[in-house]
Amino acid sequence: MANKTLIIGACGQIGSELTEKLRALKGNSNVVASDIREGDAKLVESGPFQILNATDYDAIKACVLDNEVSEVYLMAAMLSATGEKHPAKAWDLNMNSLFHVLNLAKEKLISKVFWPSSIAVFGPTTPKVNTPQYTVMEPTTVYGITKQVGERWCAYYHENYDVDVRSIRYPGIISWKTLPGGGTTDYAIEIFHKALEERRYESFIDENTALPMMYMDDAIKATLDIMSADASQIKIRSSYNVAGISFKPKDIASLIKRRISEFEISYKPDYRQQIADTWPSSIDDTCARKDWNWSHQYDLEALTDEMITNLESTLQH
Repeated sequence: MANKTLIIGACGQIGSELTEKLRALKGNSNVVASDIREGDAKLVESGPFQILNATDYDAIKACVLDNEVSEVYLMAAMLSATGEKHPAKAWDLNMNSLFHVLNLAKEKLISKVFWPSSIAVFGPTTPKVNTPQYTVMEPTTVYGITKQVGERWCAYYHENYDVDVRSIRYPGIISWKTLPGGGTTDYAIEIFHKALEERRYESFIDENTALPMMYMDDAIKATLDIMSADASQIKIRSSYNVAGISFKPKDIASLIKRRISEFEISYKPDYRQQIADTWPSSIDDTCARKDWNWSHQYDLEALTDEMITNLESTLQH
């Protein structure tokens, strides 16, 4: 079997930066990017790109065989806030795309699968502080429900069909390169854009709502770390808790104000606040740190510096 990589959902927030990193590591021609439509020109032109519907099993199978793919990163999903507007579509995309990839692995057409879960698997009955790896899960969003069910299917396929599937529960992901994609934690990206462009921001999350977050470089690092670990190190085949930092909107606002003195923030919580209220405020990721040596690199100060420095230079061009 050839050793090519397929990324499904390569034009999304995480997918685009993951594609860039994997192409740098494996060589452009060895990483096939795919999405429902063309995204950033640089991504499309830097290596093989294919229009691919993640809900079309035959199309995914043909892509895998034609390109001699051995591992798949399934990044396509409808996120929390968008999923609440389109529940049936979110279920269809998030669940069927996972079944298609797991079944290809079951048939031994691919040897390894990465599928991301999310802190959205937790709910209002989950312990909010230092949420443990194993705990109550009663998600209240369609996105969270699909991720919880997906975790169980991943574990099932590993247990019954020896599928090498690996997963982490992403917290909110913060990046300066890509715009938010319809998630509840998007405020933590929007706030930087508005601070630089307008010197003010109206947050749709209450000032005291702490949520688990992670800088994009750490999210990519966690993804590549778990995929490169020896199979014997992966003890959990549902999904691993991973943590970076937890903070409140007022925490990040005060750090921005230290750098942009005229910055002002106001708060007008909307429907996304109800989603945020069901999520943890911090995550215990001891299992990931112990099993495959996960560690994050960016704290809130470093993240703020990175976001402002990079966005300033981007907005000037």
